[in-house]
Amino acid sequence: MVAPSRRKELAQHYINARAISIRLACLIFNISTTCYYYQPKTADDNEQIAKLLIDLTSSHKNWGFKLCFLYLRNVLGLPYNHKRVYRIYRELELNLRIKPKRRIKRDKPQKLAVPSNINQSWSMDFMHDALTDGRAIRLFNVIDDFNREALAIEVDFSLPAQRVIRSLNQLIEYRGKPNQIRCDNGPEYISNDLKDWATKQGIVIEYIEPGNPQQNAYVERFNKTVRYDWLNQELFDSLDQVRQQAEAWINHYNNERPNMGNGGFTPIQKFNMAA
Repeated sequence: MVAPSRRKELAQHYINARAISIRLACLIFNISTTCYYYQPKTADDNEQIAKLLIDLTSSHKNWGFKLCFLYLRNVLGLPYNHKRVYRIYRELELNLRIKPKRRIKRDKPQKLAVPSNINQSWSMDFMHDALTDGRAIRLFNVIDDFNREALAIEVDFSLPAQRVIRSLNQLIEYRGKPNQIRCDNGPEYISNDLKDWATKQGIVIEYIEPGNPQQNAYVERFNKTVRYDWLNQELFDSLDQVRQQAEAWINHYNNERPNMGNGGFTPIQKFNMAA
């Protein structure tokens, strides 16, 4: 059985070769005039999908297919089919960019409870990096566990307990007060200064067990994203440069980066859904 697309090609050939009418050619090859005149948009759509995928994977070198697809669907609002986008992704050989590492199988840690609204639970943690001159810097990260929103990335050479308290006070001024804050047992967090501050604020500091970072999984996962999406992609000459980029990256992370913990939506999208 000859496919309609092939019959259309034969009809076009006969029209050009024998100078017959379109109507007669359609009758001969048993196709409708609507079918004859139809021009598929697939090629244009595929070209757009390919361009978007190339742009995304160029600007976000560690994004795999899932993040790219979620960005197209949830952030840009494009209705393209999953299988279609993945086929183009593979045809472009973008799946060969990221080589999976062999990993040791480990027992899965127990999942943290997901808060039902903002400010029920925050998580905080420190990270380390360095400037191009070798000086070590610290990053103090705070997220809201509900929608994985990045609330702050404070950057300096030293971040003692008083700087932690100052950062938290600034967050509370515009965000409101959390019921609890989860953290590890670092010296800044177990200091009397922070404990006294939390007591006065009526905030519970929930300390994880020593040696169990999986109990602070939300911010640990955030730290990994900070590392691979931003820090490992850049070289920093000064604190001001890190701070400026931190602000820009937070805006991108909260507004444009799909988050698996939010069902593929960005932190701000989930925030707006709960409003």
